[in-house]
Amino acid sequence: MKARLTYVPLEVADQFEDFIIEREEQVLDAVKARTRDFSTLSLLKLLYQLKGNPMTFSCLYSKSKIRMKRSFLNYLHLCVNYNFIEKEPVGPNVIYTITDKGRLMLNLFMQKGN
Repeated sequence: MKARLTYVPLEVADQFEDFIIEREEQVLDAVKARTRDFSTLSLLKLLYQLKGNPMTFSCLYSKSKIRMKRSFLNYLHLCVNYNFIEKEPVGPNVIYTITDKGRLMLNLFMQKGN
């Protein structure tokens, strides 16, 4: 599996250190890092941002640090299709919320020491 360079929110990088091979420069609230298992990490980035509270599409996009919008959309649709995330139209916005199944998926990776 080839290592990939990506931006990871600091809090996510600290929580999921196993996915990071090498940290490079820090840019605002993210760290540029060489990572392994890129797809799983991208799913975790989305779920981790929603664990605290629901978000709009644009807020989730900016906080997840998935910089390619097409990739972001692919991972978002995957999460919705597998029922990790629910979306609900509220006025002109769409609000995304983590489901119990998504929280369970996130917790499986967060509780690596247990």
